[in-house]
Amino acid sequence: MPRSMTGYGRSKKVFGNREITVELRAVNHRFFEFSAKYPRQYAFIEDKLKALYATEINRGKVETYITIVTTDGSDISVDVNTELARNYINALRKAGTDLELRDDLTLSQLFRIPDIFTVTKQEADEAEIWQEVSETASEALAGFVAMREAEGARLKTDILAKLDLIESMVCEIEKRSPTVTEEYQSRLYQKLQDLLDGKNVDEARILTETAIFADKTAVDEETVRLHSHITAFRELLDEKEPIGKKLDFLVQEINREINTTGSKCSDLAITKIVVELKSAVEKIREQIQNIE
Repeated sequence: MPRSMTGYGRSKKVFGNREITVELRAVNHRFFEFSAKYPRQYAFIEDKLKALYATEINRGKVETYITIVTTDGSDISVDVNTELARNYINALRKAGTDLELRDDLTLSQLFRIPDIFTVTKQEADEAEIWQEVSETASEALAGFVAMREAEGARLKTDILAKLDLIESMVCEIEKRSPTVTEEYQSRLYQKLQDLLDGKNVDEARILTETAIFADKTAVDEETVRLHSHITAFRELLDEKEPIGKKLDFLVQEINREINTTGSKCSDLAITKIVVELKSAVEKIREQIQNIE
């Protein structure tokens, strides 16, 4: 089953006094490209997250956002430099006395004095944090993969319908191709009759010219290969492994056979079919750009 390269997943979990949210999204990219945004002190989780995602993601530009919040503030400590505060107070009161100002210094005003309070964020237990982040990220990743698979199923249905259309047009070319040779032979015979003005027409020469024409315009090899490529395309769509690059190669091969068919045939009906074939294949090519 093909997977789309676009997707979105999100999970929020609470572990004791810690709330963790993991969000990831992806868009098309030739390879697996990973970027993450998280609180600075948790930089150690980035490589682990990338490895976790790589177990399920082979192609796509993936962006992930992690927030880690301690709900009761227990990971933060506030220390007071009492000696510095005492020095500030003494200096302020001395200035008040010297300048004959009223002493209105209060405790709340100490908060405005710089460097008295030191806020420290306690170091986290890396193993514990990663365990919680990985559990949350795995849940978000599962939702992300489910979304990719659902979109992949829709792409598969659409591509199969277009393959059926392409195959039916190839069959039309196979049906029309022998008729083109017969019509050429008939026109050649009539032209020679008109030129010779009723004289005997060299039947052997007509057969030779017709054979040369048939050899130049024969597209049976191309149509056989087109059928083979279409069959291979359908089989790939049932594989569980990433198939985007293989499908892209097959589309190129199908295009090559269609172009060769168009260059060989001067018949208007076949030319019209070739134009429609190119349009249908281009639509498939656009679709598979989104397949992992």
